[in-house]
Amino acid sequence: MNLGTVATGNLLRNRFRVGATAVAVALAVVGFVLLRTVVSASEVAVTHAARDRVGTRHKVSFVMSLPRRYVDQVRAVPGVQAATWLNWFGGKNPRDPDSFFASLAVDPATFFTVYDEMSVPPAELQRWREDRQGVIVGDVLARQLRVRVGDRVSLQGTIFPGTWTFTVDGIYTATRRSVDRSQFLFHWNYLNESLPQGRRDQIGWMVARVDDPARAASIAQAIDRVFEDQDIQTLSMSEKALNSSFMAMMSGFLRAIDIISAVILGILTLLLGNTLSMGVRERTQEYGVLRALGFRPGHLAGFILGEAALLGTLSGALGVALSYPLVERGLGRWIEENMGGSFPYFRIETHTSVAALLLAVALAVGSAAAPAWRASRMTVTDALRRVD
Repeated sequence: MNLGTVATGNLLRNRFRVGATAVAVALAVVGFVLLRTVVSASEVAVTHAARDRVGTRHKVSFVMSLPRRYVDQVRAVPGVQAATWLNWFGGKNPRDPDSFFASLAVDPATFFTVYDEMSVPPAELQRWREDRQGVIVGDVLARQLRVRVGDRVSLQGTIFPGTWTFTVDGIYTATRRSVDRSQFLFHWNYLNESLPQGRRDQIGWMVARVDDPARAASIAQAIDRVFEDQDIQTLSMSEKALNSSFMAMMSGFLRAIDIISAVILGILTLLLGNTLSMGVRERTQEYGVLRALGFRPGHLAGFILGEAALLGTLSGALGVALSYPLVERGLGRWIEENMGGSFPYFRIETHTSVAALLLAVALAVGSAAAPAWRASRMTVTDALRRVD
């Protein structure tokens, strides 16, 4: 007889109760894994941001535009290898206006040079660059819109009203987790030439690739110094810092997730504590017999804590096992397909699975600490005399 066999035997005495507890705890673990995956997925753009890119926007607000001519001045800054620009278009699919995806007017000559983690077949890229009304879409968005290369697609403008028609010239895939695979990329010139004279030659923001990632911060400062005496000043920062500023807008949402995660852990503790306390109470007389046979108080505590550790391990393992088909392969795939702009890579991180399993074991052992202490402190006579 050893601690493992005793723990297993005690658990199997009331299989229905233990099974129900294990399932309930496993579902709580699934909920915990889901919430922590939401947090880690929302931080992908920061943790996997390119270290050699610098973003530049209007100093006052991201929604305010910059003159197109600023790009040429950025390219002249020492340390800048290449620079491109983007405009938020805000188009909607007229067949599904509630779906959201990023529609961007970009410079076809330089965009995929700066964003080289977006892979496009060379023939498709060349065709797009030569087609004024051409568009390149992400592979996820292509499936969502049900389009292939050569198809025509129309968007309903919001910021820029009207119906805009494009030809799908290519489909890109991603080689980095932080890439949104649901983007709609078309020629900035197509947008610019369609605007009235007073609104032309304006861009949303600029992105530069630098020659030394270690100098990204100093190059960003150098870019801002170029424009500090002009009517419109800029604010430049590394891509990681730029993405972090976007994440700051979600701080309240992420804090709420942390609170809900703590509530789930509390529920998990109560579930485990209730089952283990009932088991210890039912076996009080048996513990008295064991003490009479020469077992020490520490042995009894070890039996109870071992039973708790085994229940926590089984429940946690079941929860983690269920998380992959439910959270990652089920909900996660749907989120990547339909909410790729916010969650381009929705996968369970290894540290999340490990943390969920360890917490299940730790909380089980912690919830059993009080029953184990009471059982070890009980005298032989009191234990044998007790009738439930």
